[in-house]
Amino acid sequence: MHNEEGNVKFVYKEVKEVCERIRKEKGYDYEIIFVNDGSTDRTLTLLLEIKKEDPHVRILNMDQNRGEASALSAGFAYARGKFIFTMDGDGQNDPNYFYDFLQKLEEGYLVVTGKRLKRKEPLLRRRIPSLIANKIIAMVTKLKVSDNGCSLKGYRADVAKRCQIPKGFHRFLPALFGVKNEEVLEVPVIDRKRHWGKSHYGLRRTLEVLRDLITFPFLKRAQFFRKFFKVWWLLHTIPATIITILLFIYYDPLLVILDIALIIGAVVSYLIYWNLNRYLKSQIEGVFKVKEL
Repeated sequence: MHNEEGNVKFVYKEVKEVCERIRKEKGYDYEIIFVNDGSTDRTLTLLLEIKKEDPHVRILNMDQNRGEASALSAGFAYARGKFIFTMDGDGQNDPNYFYDFLQKLEEGYLVVTGKRLKRKEPLLRRRIPSLIANKIIAMVTKLKVSDNGCSLKGYRADVAKRCQIPKGFHRFLPALFGVKNEEVLEVPVIDRKRHWGKSHYGLRRTLEVLRDLITFPFLKRAQFFRKFFKVWWLLHTIPATIITILLFIYYDPLLVILDIALIIGAVVSYLIYWNLNRYLKSQIEGVFKVKEL
């Protein structure tokens, strides 16, 4: 929840109803974890009011606005159940699908993820960039999930706790957790309009996906490739600098082409090194600072 004061009660009511249905029909106990991600409106006040009335509610209060990846990492770390379900706090996700997700997890799937139908978002600003990003993510991760951006997901707890999620890498769930295609199931879900407020996302997200995705193939051997790309970056940067200086003295088309190639190589190498470095750092230091209220 980040500045979702108009959605708090609506989201809580829906989640509570489906959790009670699961408890009555399947016998599971449950907890409802709200992560307050640095809200500056009345979100936290309303959550505390709900918690006073419902012992099933837990509130994790972030020290500042850290984003979805950190919020998910915190929720996964604190969750005590055998199964964990996630959703956004904006009311677009329908938690009634959790009942269907649970049935599939009981059948043996490690992850169940929503595939949004009839998305209620702007075509050019959200849906087309999302479609392109999802195609690229599937190609790079080799995991056949067509809607990585859907926050409506269900996990076996041991899977969701496998690693901390660096900023931006929540877009590659469940591939980041190392699951196989046969262990993941996509379930069609109806997307709804935001219940209240405005979206926190924009076009910039697509560029961030591409930036982070070039790192994904190297995560399994992150320590080795961090060193490799640091050296590779230097091997491109030093000659690129020298050639750039020479071009001020002597212009040559071939030198220009070589210089451009070296500069691109240096930029890409540095981005991969930077991303691998922060991924490894996140596993050691963690990605969230949170207090349970």
